Amino acid sequence: MKLDVLNWEKQVVGTIEVPEEVLTYPARRHLVWEVVKGYLAGMRRGTHSTKTRSRVSGGGKKPWRQKGTGRSRHGSIRSPLWRGGATTFGPQQRSYGPKINVKAKKNALKSVLTERFSQGRLLILDSMELESNRTKDFQQRLAGLELAGVKLLLVDSHDNLNLQLATRNRRELAAVDALHVNVYQAANAQHVLLSKRAMATLMEVLTS
Repeated sequence: MKLDVLNWEKQVVGTIEVPEEVLTYPARRHLVWEVVKGYLAGMRRGTHSTKTRSRVSGGGKKPWRQKGTGRSRHGSIRSPLWRGGATTFGPQQRSYGPKINVKAKKNALKSVLTERFSQGRLLILDSMELESNRTKDFQQRLAGLELAGVKLLLVDSHDNLNLQLATRNRRELAAVDALHVNVYQAANAQHVLLSKRAMATLMEVLTS
C-alpha cells in the first residue's frame, strides 16, 4: 500500500510504499496488554535484598549448651527467631521482566500501529531534521501539523540530535530511534509521527 508523505506544513510531498500486512494487522488487545505489562514489569529495578542465615555476620558459636540450662535449645544467635537475626523467605534481587517472544512484540506493535493508522493518527514526514534545538521553534513546527500540545511519539534516528534536545523537556513528547520503538510508547501516544527513513527501517524490522 502507498501512504502520503507530508512536510511540516502538512502538504503532501510524495508517497512511500508500505507492506500491507503491517498496517492491516487485526486488533489483538490482549496481546498488547501482555506486552505492555511485561515492559512495565521489566522496568522495575528489583534491587531489594534481605540477608539469609548464610549472609548475616556472627552467630558461629552456639549460645549455650544443648541441655541442662532450662532454656530452649538454640544453635545460633543469627537465627530468624532472634532479634538481629536473618530474614526467612525475604525478597532477593531478581528481574521482574517476563519472557516475551520477539514475534509477539512485533505483532503487538503492528496491532497498535494499525489502530493509529485507521484513526488517522499515524503521519509520515519527509524529514524531521531541524535547524534549531529550541523547544519553542519545534512547537511552532507542530502547530503547522495541528499537533501542538498533543501527546506524540516521534520516530526518527538518534543521530537527529536537535530533535532529541527539542523534545526532552516536554512530557507529552517522546523521540525514539526507529530500532527502539516499543509497544508501550506507541500505545501511550495519541499520534505517531515518523520520518520517511524511520518508516522504512521500522517496516523492515516488522516484516523480518
